[in-house]
Amino acid sequence: MDILHLVDRLESLLNQSWRIPFTSNVVVSEDDFLDIIDQMRVSIPEEVKQARRVSAERDHVLEQAQGEADRIIALAQEQAGSLADDHEVMRSAYAQADEIVAQAERSSEEVKAEADVYVMEALGALEENLMRLLTTVRNGIRQVQESAVVQEADSPAERPDAGGDGGQ
Repeated sequence: MDILHLVDRLESLLNQSWRIPFTSNVVVSEDDFLDIIDQMRVSIPEEVKQARRVSAERDHVLEQAQGEADRIIALAQEQAGSLADDHEVMRSAYAQADEIVAQAERSSEEVKAEADVYVMEALGALEENLMRLLTTVRNGIRQVQESAVVQEADSPAERPDAGGDGGQ
């Protein structure tokens, strides 16, 4: 389940909860609240798995780039060997092989740099989502704790005229 969807559900739960008159507190269904928190605990590891998949994909792209570079180098060496008959042609082939090797190395570095940028963007987005989630959870916990303090202060057991029937 998408973590942002769970955050939206948590916010909706708070918005649909009963407001305590003359306060900023609400009464939240503990079961619903804890159910969403449990789903968040399950969902967060999924986000971490997604980051690991992105990292593995980056490694795969780097392996492919290195393989392509090796293939190009082997091809250049093969071409250089077949042109060894003529000295001038051989010199030209070495120069061309060196250029192909340099181009392959530049291409490999570009692919690595693009993969690094992609991974950084994905991990940055994940960090941002996790920070928003953490802030939302902390705010929810704080509101529930404040609500519990207000409920304890307003408890009929503390009033001498209360009959102990829980106010019902």
